[in-house]
Amino acid sequence: MARIETPRRIRGTQDIFGDEQRRFAHVLSTFERVRALYCFQRVDIPVFESTAVFARSLGETTDVVSKEMYTFEDRGGDSLTLRPEFTAGIARAYLTEGWQQFAPLKITTSGPVFRYERPQKGRFRQFHQIDAEVIGAAEPAADVELLVLADQLLRELGLSEGVTLQLNTLGDAATREAWRAALVAHFEAHRGELSEDSLTRLEKNPMRILDSKDPRDRPIADSAPDIDAYLTPEARAFFDAVTAGLDAAGVAWERNARLVRGLDYYRHTAFEFVTDRLGSQGTVLAGGRYDGLIGSLGGPETAGVGWAAGVERLAMLVEEPAAAAIDAVVVPMGEAAEARATGIVADLRRAGVAVEMAYKGKMKARMAKADALGARFAIIIGDDELAKGVAAVKTLGAGTQAEVAFADLAEALR
Repeated sequence: MARIETPRRIRGTQDIFGDEQRRFAHVLSTFERVRALYCFQRVDIPVFESTAVFARSLGETTDVVSKEMYTFEDRGGDSLTLRPEFTAGIARAYLTEGWQQFAPLKITTSGPVFRYERPQKGRFRQFHQIDAEVIGAAEPAADVELLVLADQLLRELGLSEGVTLQLNTLGDAATREAWRAALVAHFEAHRGELSEDSLTRLEKNPMRILDSKDPRDRPIADSAPDIDAYLTPEARAFFDAVTAGLDAAGVAWERNARLVRGLDYYRHTAFEFVTDRLGSQGTVLAGGRYDGLIGSLGGPETAGVGWAAGVERLAMLVEEPAAAAIDAVVVPMGEAAEARATGIVADLRRAGVAVEMAYKGKMKARMAKADALGARFAIIIGDDELAKGVAAVKTLGAGTQAEVAFADLAEALR
């Protein structure tokens, strides 16, 4: 008979368990706690959308759309895409679900996202993000609130040391138009020295040449004109208001005039929290203002600003939290005791007591399991205890033992 081969885990995916899962869960629970302090509502959106949602919002020329999206045709012939990020789907929901009535809308979400790229440390094809957005607020105060939220999240995760907030302005539409023209003129003058990728970007997305990693492009990108010379008074005032707000909130920041977002719907604030604790400098959280996004999806011009962070990257940086504490391990000896213990365990759990059952092995092995789990108490039930209607409750740290009536166990363990 032919041997059945066990299916393997798909490349670029992961099974998250044990210590790794505890760090992962710690990131998510901290995010949920902090977002509630800032009065952000939680939303959940579909894992897949019409491909047009991402093609329009991310831009046909971006690497994500052209190379990295998981796109497929369903049985009805519609083109669908697994979400590569959250913002586009949230913008779609804002338009189609009538959420305009709640503007300004402060929302967060989290979950898996999908990109077909070369797997490497901290980077997967199915990975997870946390995401925060403010839609319908054109004021710089919205940018400040999101940045202070991000800063507090990193602090509460114990990551503020060695993480730097880098900040830039992309100006308003008039600023971008003037700056883009100046960049095109600069790059055209050095056309013969640019990489092939940058020549393609020059036609469609010249700002992205500024963050090129190709050594051939760096001298040309570094000598390109800064945006500051092209800022309108309104754009300069907006950026000044954001930086003043950060200063008032006690959030440290650095200006990075080379930090860009290539797509036309980005405006004003762009930011990244970066660290060198992942080897080469890596981004742990990034975002910006996207006042043109909802318009690009066919809706009315609507202000928006948001950020996202990779849960896996944050989890790699946090200290491992302790395993969840167990209050007690129930150790039944004999069939009659096992039957009675099943009811006792159920009652204790309903009363909010974290309990494990040790129903395999000899007494010594079961007590060793209680110790290994870090339980505070062992609840021993044998024939003698059943006859008296009590359990022998052993305090594992102190080694003391007392008899407690079955009905009083929950209260005694508290």
